[in-house]
Amino acid sequence: MDDDAAPPRSKRRRRSPDQAREQALASARGILFANGPMAVTLTAVAQDIGVTHGALIHHFGSAARLHSALMGAMVEDLAAALVNAVAHIQSDESAPRSIVDIVFDAFADGGAGELAAWISVSNRYEHLEPVREAVIDLVGTLDEKLRTATPTPPRHIASALLFITLCAFGDAMIGGPLREILGRDRDSVRRLATNLLPKLLTDA
Repeated sequence: MDDDAAPPRSKRRRRSPDQAREQALASARGILFANGPMAVTLTAVAQDIGVTHGALIHHFGSAARLHSALMGAMVEDLAAALVNAVAHIQSDESAPRSIVDIVFDAFADGGAGELAAWISVSNRYEHLEPVREAVIDLVGTLDEKLRTATPTPPRHIASALLFITLCAFGDAMIGGPLREILGRDRDSVRRLATNLLPKLLTDA
């Protein structure tokens, strides 16, 4: 037997389609955080996780669909965090601020603002079905949680969520320059959203 013979190559562990997609989305999220949405390409993700460009085409179809799938995954994470905050809304007077902070942090520090803007300017809204499904699930879950956590049932969860999200998106995209022009501090928009949230949820 030849002692110098190369050892047999280990078989590459085959990933299920769901595992492959999850790995690709995790890579795409890391690239988004590090370099922004323009860097999230099929080629970059393929190189990062060691698969072929064709393999990602098989799973996502296009870069636009990769972006929308990533946005959908980020919205699902955001939804989970919001549901956790809402669970404490009755016993915790700071819960409205916690909810606002979760949304604002996702758009500012989490990269969702830049990714949402990138999807918007590309005018490919047909690829946002994962986002639509996640938002519908979030509104339903918040409705259920709030109805059991608060003595006064909420009336306008969807409107309140829309308001907070638009504020968070705008603050992430152009909030800094506008606050400087108007002489407002960094926390001003978050305080405004926090003060208005209870009223938006219960008023007619």
